[in-house]
Amino acid sequence: MDKKRGVANVGVSVAFKIILLVANILVRRYVIKYIGNEVNGLNSLYLSLLDFLSVAELGVGSAITFCMYKPIVEGDNDKVSALYGLFTKLYLIIGGIILACGCALMPFLKILAKDYQTLDVNLYFTFGLMLASIVLSYAFSSKTSLINAYKNNYITTAISSVGQLLQDGLQILVLILTRSFTWYLVCRLISMGLQWIVTEIIARIKHGDIIRNRQKIDIETKKEVTKNVKAMFMHKIGGILVNTADSIIISAFIGIVILGKYSNYTTIVLAMSSVIALCFTPLTSIIGHMSVEEDGKTVERYYNFFHTFNFIMGTVFFLGYYAVIDNLVTVLFGANLILSKQITFVITLNYFIQFMRQAANLFRDATGTFYYDRWKPIVEGLINVVLSICFVLVLPSEYNVVGVIAATILTNLFVCHIVEPHVLHKYAFKSSAKTYYIRNYVYIAAFAAALCALHFCMVDMSSQWLELLVNGSIAVAIAIVPCTVAILVNKDFRHYLHGFTRKIFKRNNSDN
Repeated sequence: MDKKRGVANVGVSVAFKIILLVANILVRRYVIKYIGNEVNGLNSLYLSLLDFLSVAELGVGSAITFCMYKPIVEGDNDKVSALYGLFTKLYLIIGGIILACGCALMPFLKILAKDYQTLDVNLYFTFGLMLASIVLSYAFSSKTSLINAYKNNYITTAISSVGQLLQDGLQILVLILTRSFTWYLVCRLISMGLQWIVTEIIARIKHGDIIRNRQKIDIETKKEVTKNVKAMFMHKIGGILVNTADSIIISAFIGIVILGKYSNYTTIVLAMSSVIALCFTPLTSIIGHMSVEEDGKTVERYYNFFHTFNFIMGTVFFLGYYAVIDNLVTVLFGANLILSKQITFVITLNYFIQFMRQAANLFRDATGTFYYDRWKPIVEGLINVVLSICFVLVLPSEYNVVGVIAATILTNLFVCHIVEPHVLHKYAFKSSAKTYYIRNYVYIAAFAAALCALHFCMVDMSSQWLELLVNGSIAVAIAIVPCTVAILVNKDFRHYLHGFTRKIFKRNNSDN
């Protein structure tokens, strides 16, 4: 495996993500302060709706990028160029589809945004601005994926991160000066336009020969791409039904005020998740190349390492999240925006269970096995939506939000965590997933037990910062126990961890 390139991709991604986490929280704080929590909820609804519309992408990016790994390894530039040309054409069509679907959705905004009457906002114009910024991103998506396929994710991460930081800075400035949601959204368009220009320049400098070659795709490759696109399309639908349905259902059935509070919690947990997920996602192209060059057994051993690493990272971060989230929301956004502890508990458990899929999804995308579980996301998404609506209608009002999140937990546990590992082991590793199942569900049970223990060990103090520090320390202390046990029982994790630390000490000794 190309460890140096992998470390560069992960390092740059994590550094920028931490900076962006702070910047995004600051922007949200200014939104709530200057234009209100209701607009904050409306903004969250817009983002969820546009995530839903992005199903039009059909998974083209992941499918074609995967198809590029083999010709890149073999040095077949003509085939890479042909795939890039197909990618570019498809994304132009996709941008048009998203624009048309977004316009068709506008008449239903008043239904989806419950309690919108309290806002002095033009729903159609502001949604149109956000829609335009999303459509604009498809203008350079093909070049972004081309750069990533050559294992240079750190370049595209730097471009998007600097663009996001510029957007955050402009948004804070216009909120202070104008207190306008409209100008706040205009900043997204400016940022996206600049990212387009920079990506265009860098792609032509590094891969100008591929871009100018203009080869036509052969029939056999087109069939392979079509097969993968269909599979990724189904994964896309399922992911959207699960990840965006919660916010849309909360907005439509409960209201944008509650959605605003809920989104403050999920913004922080998603930011944390995305930071630690960057220990995985930038490695997709690295593992994709390795799966071409190595045998299935070697790839499986790396997978076992990443699964335990997945658990350790998730346990430390999500126990820490539960310990300090109420304090963070109070300090950053205000004490009047705190959710009940039962909601915070299920949010934490839900995102940990979703995060435990990181290793499986990383190796699924890298090895191209997403075709074999293409029906899983449809079943997952439909079950999640039906259960969420049923829980909202049946449960007492104080448990509505808990019910929506509980539906997502159930679909993850009894659909995703069963199907995804089975497909990966059967088609990529040519082995049984039985051992993985046992280890995975033991990990989830261990985290749930640790979360319950933390809940009863947490203390209330007069100082928010002191309470945050004490409860955070308790969370870390509790996390040590399951993490230590996980390291001791996983020999593949110990093997690669030992090899990594040995190289570090060897390098330090040679420097001295």
